[in-house]
Amino acid sequence: MEKIKMTTPLVEMDGDEMTRILWQMIKEELLLPFIDLKTEYYDLGLEHRNETDDQVTVDSAKATEKYGVAVKCATITPNAARMTEYNLKEMWKSPNGTIRAILDGTVFRAPIKVKGIEPCVKNWEKPITIARHAYGDIYKNVEIKVPGAGKAELVYTAEDGTVARETIHEFNGPGIIQGVHNTDASIQSFAKACFNYALDTKQDLWFGAKDTISKKYDHNFKDIFEEVYETEYKGKFEEAGITYFYSLIDDIVARVMKAKGGFIWACKNYDGDVMSDMVSSAFGSLAMMTSVLVSPTGVYEYEAAHGTVQRHYYKHLQGEETSTNSVATIFAWTGALRKRGELDGIPGLMEFADRLEKATLNTIESGRMTKDLALITSLEDVTVLNSGDFIKEIRRMLEG
Repeated sequence: MEKIKMTTPLVEMDGDEMTRILWQMIKEELLLPFIDLKTEYYDLGLEHRNETDDQVTVDSAKATEKYGVAVKCATITPNAARMTEYNLKEMWKSPNGTIRAILDGTVFRAPIKVKGIEPCVKNWEKPITIARHAYGDIYKNVEIKVPGAGKAELVYTAEDGTVARETIHEFNGPGIIQGVHNTDASIQSFAKACFNYALDTKQDLWFGAKDTISKKYDHNFKDIFEEVYETEYKGKFEEAGITYFYSLIDDIVARVMKAKGGFIWACKNYDGDVMSDMVSSAFGSLAMMTSVLVSPTGVYEYEAAHGTVQRHYYKHLQGEETSTNSVATIFAWTGALRKRGELDGIPGLMEFADRLEKATLNTIESGRMTKDLALITSLEDVTVLNSGDFIKEIRRMLEG
């Protein structure tokens, strides 16, 4: 069979630990036999990020701006333990955070529905898509550990030298301070990305923040969303027969639990980080969720929404068998290939992405799956496959 030709490369961002192992298996078994795969490769493994002072992460984001589509493996965001384990020069920032800031993008995450894996929330009949703002808040924070009694102040100095000052707290003893920020431009990009995605997918859009408590910070999000909607999108939404709805974040959470799904839930950065894990887990598994970063200029970066599966990696290094779910990583590749085919006018590439996704789901629905899914499936007499055999089974389904 002749391989499908590509004309423009994908930006390929390799990652860490067990997902890096799966990444190579997926390429060898599911991609390279069928596609004349063209990628511009960047190694975002923690060792190489350390060697390049994290310049490789910046370079990969710039390449994504150039080529328009990227696919990314899960990566480590180091903590103190990782500093020692990898002998790091410094505690490098989240590569996802760096890439999101450069691309000014919004992350859209949705569960992958498959027969035999029913949501924990029984009334969720359709997927819920989380739209996560991907800039600022605690992910760009500045922190101080307060050693003792003293006065903490928030100070803004304008270009003309004028100063605005607010007292944060007068400490009587040790404590902590955190400074967070966002920009109107980034919030506007977030709002437009959400409204555009809702129109593209014909889904209602919900957005929640805590403007009753955060009367300036969160209220600014609310006001910008409302202004963008009223001036640019209200007529388009009415024409498409969809709605935009704002409420307090706690009210939105309560409504989500009673809803049937089939809508986009827009969240601030931290809320989206947490709620996407809740939604994916409630729908079945963190490894069963798509994730795509969309920039205001129409750049797309696809990734798995989960981590590097550290525990399985250590077992793998000791020669032990693992049963690691690779579905989200496979769907990161199919999403990127489909978008590349769409942008370059290669229907064969788009069709292959559809076929690979179908083969993946059919493998699970036939009762052959990884251990995490076998523990929660309603299917009977299932076969638990190890990491490699699951991918090979998908290939057999693809070729069948």
